[in-house]
Amino acid sequence: MSKKYNVAIVGYGWAATAHIAAINATSSAQVTAVWSSRPLDDSELSHSHGGTIRAYTDLAAMLAQPDIHVVDITSYPNQHAAQFIAAARSGKHIIVEKPLAIDWSDILAMKRAADEAGVKVCVCFECRWSSQFLATKAVLDQGLVGALHYGEIDYYHGIGPWYGQYRWNTKRELGGSALLTAGCHALDALLLCMGSEVEEVTSYATQSAHPAFAAYEYPTSATTLLRFQNGTVGKSAAVVDCFQPYYFHTHLIGSEGSILDGKFHSQRIAGLNKSAWSQLSLKMLDSGDVSDHPYQTQFQAFFDALEAGNEMPMTSFADGFATHRVIAAADKSAAERRSVKLSEIPVA
Repeated sequence: MSKKYNVAIVGYGWAATAHIAAINATSSAQVTAVWSSRPLDDSELSHSHGGTIRAYTDLAAMLAQPDIHVVDITSYPNQHAAQFIAAARSGKHIIVEKPLAIDWSDILAMKRAADEAGVKVCVCFECRWSSQFLATKAVLDQGLVGALHYGEIDYYHGIGPWYGQYRWNTKRELGGSALLTAGCHALDALLLCMGSEVEEVTSYATQSAHPAFAAYEYPTSATTLLRFQNGTVGKSAAVVDCFQPYYFHTHLIGSEGSILDGKFHSQRIAGLNKSAWSQLSLKMLDSGDVSDHPYQTQFQAFFDALEAGNEMPMTSFADGFATHRVIAAADKSAAERRSVKLSEIPVA
């Protein structure tokens, strides 16, 4: 039985290989085309990934194919905006890797293009679809820890010369900031959990003195304090210059209990030991490797939404836009050494 959606991949690198496997594993879609700036062989692509895949070096020619329904952008971040806009204008639905773009003006242009074309978008903040955050959000939604008033979700992942992403990640035009390049996952998860609009942020940035991180053109550690419109507060650290195992720290404090990583305590459950944590049966986010990311779950939800004519749940363009707007405010705060109200970041 043929699948409903043919998907074209833009950019054939590390992320693309994980995306292709995840898309082909869904019940609804298959990869039938790949664009790359370097020539690729159709038969090798087809053999490597299964099915029939056609290689392109001409993006416009690929986008002109009427049997391509979805375009998946996995290229370098500074290429996203132009490729996204071209795909939207071609009437294709879009999957796009984070960050949406490096500069806020480009993200605004992407928003205009998607709105004008009326296409559906899935932004790869796939950590929202992880076991860790599906379970964490379920605990919050069940009210087991009451109303949150404080939360901190932090990203620790040393991206040095030993890591493949490092070769391009050090450039400001490609990495952008500690938040844009990787810490955005943690800040995005914090926004998901806190459930309120951000009013103001204050961010501070610094950098390791170790020579392994000297090539970076932007500060590689940042911590951001957030004040939400409902009066709650939060903190999100983005640290890509550390020597330690990958760690996605999560601590959420509510009126009736707390969640700490994969553990929780609740005053609303009788009989729990108040001196000990109770364990949640979940898989923590513990790797930056794209092969470990929950893309298949996210992409299946996207194709299901397309079939129903709905927006992507949890990671639509609007969701990604909101998170990037907070990042823009945080990076502005760190650069200008002052608090920044979210209203200072334009929405059009």
